[in-house]
Order: sequence, then structure tokens, then C-alpha cells
Amino acid sequence: MTVKIGINPITWSNDDVPELGGDTSLETCLSETRQAGFRGTELGGKFPRRSDELGPILSSYGLELVSGWYDGRILDRTVDEEFAAITPHLTLLRDLGAKVVVYADTSRGRHDGIFAPISQCPRLADGEWTAYGEKLTQLADRMAAFGVGMAFHHHMGTIVETDDEVDRLIAATGKSVGLLFDTGHCLFSGGDPVSLLNRHLDRIVHFHCKDVRAAVLEKARREDMSFMAAVMEGIFTVPGDGSVDFLSLLKPLAKRGFEGWIVVEAEQDPAKANPLTYATKGYASLLATARKAGFEVATRDLA
Repeated sequence: MTVKIGINPITWSNDDVPELGGDTSLETCLSETRQAGFRGTELGGKFPRRSDELGPILSSYGLELVSGWYDGRILDRTVDEEFAAITPHLTLLRDLGAKVVVYADTSRGRHDGIFAPISQCPRLADGEWTAYGEKLTQLADRMAAFGVGMAFHHHMGTIVETDDEVDRLIAATGKSVGLLFDTGHCLFSGGDPVSLLNRHLDRIVHFHCKDVRAAVLEKARREDMSFMAAVMEGIFTVPGDGSVDFLSLLKPLAKRGFEGWIVVEAEQDPAKANPLTYATKGYASLLATARKAGFEVATRDLA
């Protein structure tokens, strides 16, 4: 049961809202990722998209590529169309050693969705799930044959957001559709992270560790805030700085034998939450919790 600890560069620069860290350079992001102790990083908007360009940059900082987000459209496209669209992204990930792709289905307006009140999230009708699951499984099978597995990201403002929708997704798909488990999105959608995780332990292939500020969560749900309004309000933070009991989540994962990446991902305003300070805190907390849960952690040589 060996895991690696990575981080998402959204700690430094938010691709959805460029004014949040938009002037922070890639060099600052990567040097501080290394300084904080992380072994790897997910992709961000400032990262080159050619392996012969990005690979040497990451190597110069002693970092690995963890994975990278993809705005999927499988609900609206054929499997052939979607696979053709995602192939360049998968190629970059495969060339640089990433085992899974962060795949979120952003059909029906995810980008608008993260700026709309949470009550206005797009939904699949009851009769759409079976065909959707079959198509998603075919896509995941193609990805696996290519060499990069699917880590499906349940995400606020998308068609798979709530615990019930995750349950439906898992029931409608084959095992090639792996689950990216995200504590923050589960809680924000009104879910129960411990219960959801334990129901789907065998399908979890990637873990986004968002801590949550409980008071902001309660306000966001009470006032029907949008995802991004809640982010600006400070709903998310790094492990060890909020209300999530990560030990209760990591213990069953360790017992099940999970191996892969656990990733700090905490959208915050970098002007209010110094990225290096919070990245360092998040790494130290997650490292200690992962070890307490029973994991071996493959740390990076800090020399």
C-alpha cells in the first residue's frame, strides 16, 4: 500500500478565474511545489502540452506528472469523437508516466454551471443513465487500451455531482470507469464522504484531498451560492485546516490496498491564502495522516 502525495497547481493559479493568481509564473508554482515537499503535480493552464517540453521542466524540479484535468463531452459526442478529442491529452499523460486522466463530463454547461447557483446544476433524466453508462464504459475501455485509465471526477456544476449521482454512475458503468474521489465536492453537494467512499472503495483510482471550512459550507448551501462564489468565500482549504476527518477516509483505502496518488487540491484566493504556506501545511498534514492510516508514502529525495 504505497502512495505518493501530489498537488494541483490551482493552489497558485486558478484557470477558471484568472485574476486568482493569474500573474504567478509556472516557475514559482513548480519551485514552491518542490519546496513544500510534494513528489508531483497535476497539470495547470500554464503547463506546456508537449511531453518533450514539459518533461524536462518537471525533471528540473524533481517532480513527476500526477495527472491532468480534461473537460469531457461524452454525453454529447460519440465514443469515436470523444476519444479523438482527448487523444492528445492522453498522449501527454502517457508519455510522462501518468496512469490516470482526471475526466469530468462537462456536457450541458459545466463552465456556466460553476458560476450558477448550486440548485441550477444540470441533471441526467432517469432514463438516460443506462445508455450514458454504456457509452462512458466504452470510452474508458479505449483509454485503458491506450495506456491511461479513467478517473471520473464528480464535480459541482456537472451532471455527476451528488452522492446519488455517483451511485448511479457506478451502477451504470463497468470497472474500467475508475472514480476520482473528491472530499470537497462530495460535501458541497450535500453528501457524506465516509459513506460514499466505503460504498465505492473498489472503484477509487485517484483521490483529491480538499478540506472544507464548515461555516462557509453551511452558508454556501443555505444561500444557494455558486461553486465559484463559495470558493471566493473560502469554502476550501488544505488538509489539516478544515473540518474533514481524512484519517477516517484514508484508513479504509489503505486496508483495501489503494496505490496511487493522493492529491492536495484546494481552490483558494492566493492573495488571502499564501500558496507556499498552505501547500507546506497541507503536505505535512496529509503525510502524517497517510502514515497513520497505514500507508507507505513514497516521498521525494529532497537533496
